Amino acid sequence: LHARYVLNLLHETRKHLKQLPNISHVSTCYSEEVTVCGDLHGQLDDLFLIFYKNGLPSPSKSYVFNGDFVDRGKQSLEILVILFTFLLIYPKEVHLNRGNHEDHMVNLRYGFTKEVMQKYKVHGKKILRMFHNVF
Repeated sequence: LHARYVLNLLHETRKHLKQLPNISHVSTCYSEEVTVCGDLHGQLDDLFLIFYKNGLPSPSKSYVFNGDFVDRGKQSLEILVILFTFLLIYPKEVHLNRGNHEDHMVNLRYGFTKEVMQKYKVHGKKILRMFHNVF
């Protein structure tokens, strides 16, 4: 995805998240399900498997993602692009909780920083700064 679109997505995501409270309350009636996921750690195939088995987020399919989206795996950036896009499309059905891997120092140690810099050689620093701002 071109850097301009990634930066735009990050800007819109940050704007949306700033409007939310620190604590999310998610409730559902008896006829609905909420899928709770955690620790994707850059494993895009895991996210695809979750969506394959449970369906994509939609007005009738709510998700809570409990952090640790990045580091270790090779497709952390793609996971964030997908999750942030679904968050903006379905703000009442998609909930993102920050994990300890959504942190600048942890990203330096476990790979997210390196991944962004390799994928976006020209605009990597700016994109990384925006990701950290969103985190």
